[in-house]
Amino acid sequence: MQALPASAAPALGALRPEHLQGGQPLLLRDLVREWPAVQAALAGPAAILDHLAPLDVGASVGAWRAPAAIGGRFGYSDDFTGFNFTRELLPFADVLQRLRALMAEPEPEALYVGSTTLDTTAPAFRAANDLPAPLLQTLQPLASLWLGNRGQVAIHHDLPDNLACVVAGRRRFVLFPPDAVGDLYIGPLEHTLAGQPTSLVDPRQPDFDRFPRYARALERGFEVELGPGDALFIPSLWWHGVQSLEPVNLLVNYWWRGVPEHMDSPMGALLHTMLTVRELPAHQRAAWRALFEHYVFEAGEHTAAHLPEPARQVLGPLTPAAARGLRARILRRLNR
Repeated sequence: MQALPASAAPALGALRPEHLQGGQPLLLRDLVREWPAVQAALAGPAAILDHLAPLDVGASVGAWRAPAAIGGRFGYSDDFTGFNFTRELLPFADVLQRLRALMAEPEPEALYVGSTTLDTTAPAFRAANDLPAPLLQTLQPLASLWLGNRGQVAIHHDLPDNLACVVAGRRRFVLFPPDAVGDLYIGPLEHTLAGQPTSLVDPRQPDFDRFPRYARALERGFEVELGPGDALFIPSLWWHGVQSLEPVNLLVNYWWRGVPEHMDSPMGALLHTMLTVRELPAHQRAAWRALFEHYVFEAGEHTAAHLPEPARQVLGPLTPAAARGLRARILRRLNR
């Protein structure tokens, strides 16, 4: 596995959308070092909890809790019918209090709050700790917080682009390109930990007897450790696993897609293709692959240049009106 090199990043105030584009992860050391929350966190784990407590507005948050025996690795039960953790809805104030108490325990339970919208949980946080306003206006991201003690989130991918900013503690990321999917031993698509399919491999202690192809993934993977103030850009669909290394860890991330709102999630297309194409004979799958290449993956001006514009319909630009018509056509076919 390779070390991810740091980028020659601009200062936070000079960060622009073009810095957060492309298909490769980007390490941005000290990008948010001057956030007041980061400065507070440098004084220790109790200090960041003290910083967060006055920002609480009484919201409840989804929390994962698990016994110390799991070693902080959230995942499936042995028979895949459930998970090795429980989900609870807790007041944010209770989470802060519980994390403070766990700091004193030699073998604490694992406590994790993930993907929690900042604007509903601690809205005042963003008044002093945020991306530059021009960048927010362009990207229109969803800002979320991730808070907990030592733990590990399984390797997974997300549909949006992601800028992950470490506020407190340290986090170790492993990253793999999207086409490493066949070497990561992905679990069920329907029965997931948090909505996205995850790898069954423990990157801390990979079982190469059970998962031999993971060795090939490691040849193309990256590993990087982030401290307070560091940020990491994770492109859409890049596989990533995250390990939180301190008694209290806080990360704030920004998700955005950068596509028109009328575009649906490609996951629906993947599932529908499983329904309609995967079980066809091999020669028919090959024929459909050619059609997908022509109409989707290699589509361009040439695809419908031989047709007059009024006749192009779905072969032309996907406007909101064209998207509505296409969606209605798909629904009619699904409901027949």
